[in-house]
Amino acid sequence: MKVIVVEDGTRTELTIESPVVRVGRAVDNEIRLQSNLVSRHHCRIEQGPEGPWIIDLESSNGTQVNGEKVKRKLLANGDRLGVGKAHMQVFLSESTDAGDTHRLDFSREGSGMATLSGDAQRERENLRVFARVARDLLRETDLARLLRSIVDSAIALVGAERGFLLLADANNASDPKAKPDTTTMKVRIARSFDREDIPVPATRLSLGIARSVVESGEALISVDAGRDDRFSGMASVEDLKLRSVMCTPIAVDGRTEGVLYVDNRLQQSAFGEDDLELLRLFADLASIALRNARLVAELVERNTKLSVSSRQIELLNEQLGRKVRDRDTELAVVRAELSRERGRYDYGAIVGASEGMRRVFHQLDRIIQSELPVLIHGESGTGKELIARAIHYNGSRKDKPFVSENCAALPDTLLESELFGHARGAFTGAHRAKKGLLEQADGGTLFLDEIGDMSVEMQKKLLRVLQEGEFRMLGSDQQIKVDVRIIAASHRDLELLVRESKFREDLFYRVNVLSVILPPLRERREDIPLLAEALLARAARDASRPVPILPREVVAGLCAYDWPGNVRELENEMRRLIVLAGDEVRLEHLSAPVLERRPIAGTTPHGASALDPTANIREAVADLERRSIEAALKQANGNKSKAAQLLGISRFALQRKLDKYGLGAGRDDDAVDEPEPAGSAE
Repeated sequence: MKVIVVEDGTRTELTIESPVVRVGRAVDNEIRLQSNLVSRHHCRIEQGPEGPWIIDLESSNGTQVNGEKVKRKLLANGDRLGVGKAHMQVFLSESTDAGDTHRLDFSREGSGMATLSGDAQRERENLRVFARVARDLLRETDLARLLRSIVDSAIALVGAERGFLLLADANNASDPKAKPDTTTMKVRIARSFDREDIPVPATRLSLGIARSVVESGEALISVDAGRDDRFSGMASVEDLKLRSVMCTPIAVDGRTEGVLYVDNRLQQSAFGEDDLELLRLFADLASIALRNARLVAELVERNTKLSVSSRQIELLNEQLGRKVRDRDTELAVVRAELSRERGRYDYGAIVGASEGMRRVFHQLDRIIQSELPVLIHGESGTGKELIARAIHYNGSRKDKPFVSENCAALPDTLLESELFGHARGAFTGAHRAKKGLLEQADGGTLFLDEIGDMSVEMQKKLLRVLQEGEFRMLGSDQQIKVDVRIIAASHRDLELLVRESKFREDLFYRVNVLSVILPPLRERREDIPLLAEALLARAARDASRPVPILPREVVAGLCAYDWPGNVRELENEMRRLIVLAGDEVRLEHLSAPVLERRPIAGTTPHGASALDPTANIREAVADLERRSIEAALKQANGNKSKAAQLLGISRFALQRKLDKYGLGAGRDDDAVDEPEPAGSAE
């Protein structure tokens, strides 16, 4: 099909082979018109089974066929088209009138033909082809396809027969001024004008010409290479019978990476200076596209590595998550087992897993179910108030008040006012009435710590409350009834105080209905590591500091100390370590008494400190206990009661440890020459 285009007095005849031809003002149209009355994409001619169709593309001024506006119409031979001010005539036969004919290969170039002629038309066409090539090169990011597109575009741009792209190995890449090694230069792409690959490309071009361009850094053109004196010494030029040759370097980031080589073996003077300049510009454009493609390739490679790393991290996180879930499950099982060991109730605030503490927990299980008074025996600092709170908050009175008072901290007058309250004007300074602790604890629990230090007179008044369930406020004659559960505690032996008439016997039996005996810390050394970690974490939290590490040798030192102040002393030691230690506690941070490891009664300093700091903590504690018991029995000549006194524990506790470590039975405690010490808690 042939189309004759007449616009502004210029007549152009086109031979159309493409199945679809677009007409309009835009650059990407196959037939480009100049009139402002023509839309950017005005219409298109589309081949169908019946013949060519003209289809209007919603243009502003419409498309005419033989003077009639149409949206879509089947064209016949000789139909005249009106597009803006341009007139077009379609001929379906192969015959044509005289005139300039230009064949367009739309499959290769896709450029529009302006209604121009002569040199202006050629320059305009070169510009359009160059713009299209630039667009295609800069769009391509795949390096292999880009190299092939560079050579094909260069061949089409200058009308060459063949094209070659040579690239050298990227040595000395760190030096942008260094030239590539021409001996390692290889032909990466070799193509012919029909867009086919050239087999055995290294033997089809003159590597000498390419290397000379790399060394000089200047583009080269030859209208007849066989007669060119510059190539007289190159056997490849004569062997290949080269005629027209152009070659230009390709520089990336200021460094020559290779050369672009085109030739025509059949025609002399196939290229001119304009073609060489066009090839230079194209080589510069190709270098930019090559650099971009390499950067994209690097980014793709990095992204691939990141994706692989991300996937590995996900897999590791999944594995870690499974391990955490498994550990959580194991921890839940351990906690459940520990709960069964510790008892049926929540004793989470009490740290301890030793045999002595397990007995305490089982004892608490039975006490919590009752409403009877409880007496807690234990040395100072063993956590008697903690036990009292556990009894209250796990019992039936947990929703009622828990009130505590230290009887040793106040004189009688103040203690009486605190317990029973006072009416307004009861004494000087009593400007208003005040409820006592008994009334405040009504329905709940009143914890009386150190009840053994209460005066005999106060004991009488407290006894009446326990007997009658009522009392009178100071300065009032009105009786107040209360329902209070009494939990008392003392570090003193109340039975001994009763025998010495320092504590009322009837009050003793009132408060000692149920009893709990708290073992001192030296009798449950296996709890020291757990207590130390818990108290250190609490001290760090209170001080808003990170929790330091407790090394094994430090824990061994803590376990070797007797802790006469029990848990309270250990808590103070942990608070001290938070201030002195950094990320890790060292032995020198421990206080002097702990560092000296004061010997347990009946042992030598050497024996008490003979701990292996690298040993297992429980084994170290057990070994220390065993050696201490052996030393005490030896000093007491095998008398258990005296050995227990030397160790500072009860005879019952000593017997348990003898059974635990399988030590000898020792002497009979009823021997006349070794009487039982008075007040022993056997």
